[in-house]
Amino acid sequence: MIKRNLLLLLFIGLMSTGVFAQHKLSLNIEGVASEDGNICFAIYNDEVSFLKFDKVYKSGSEKAVKGKTAVNITDLPDGDYAIAIFHDANGNKNLDTNMLGIPKEQIAFSKGKMKMFGPPKFDECVFTLNSNMEMYISLQ
Repeated sequence: MIKRNLLLLLFIGLMSTGVFAQHKLSLNIEGVASEDGNICFAIYNDEVSFLKFDKVYKSGSEKAVKGKTAVNITDLPDGDYAIAIFHDANGNKNLDTNMLGIPKEQIAFSKGKMKMFGPPKFDECVFTLNSNMEMYISLQ
């Protein structure tokens, strides 16, 4: 009985300190060229997995709304994250690129921007989430 009460107190204590805190990230994706297709996002939580499609922490999509599309992501614990976004205008669920690998569809990153010779690095896109947050990201 005492052990169970101690475990319950420990659990309540951990919950109140935010160890298990879950947050909502509201993204306002601006510059959406058309209402065709979807706005696709991928969230990464470490440098090693960044931009590796098989190592995404969380991903999803929302129907594109011309001008600005809102995306709400829930149940994110405290941590460092980077986001990659693209407008899948043709709905094929892939980022279309040309022969050189340059994206044909609009893309964006949290904080970072596409460079002349490739995407930004994780540390250029990373942000810290420790409460509910709203971000504005412009597609390029």
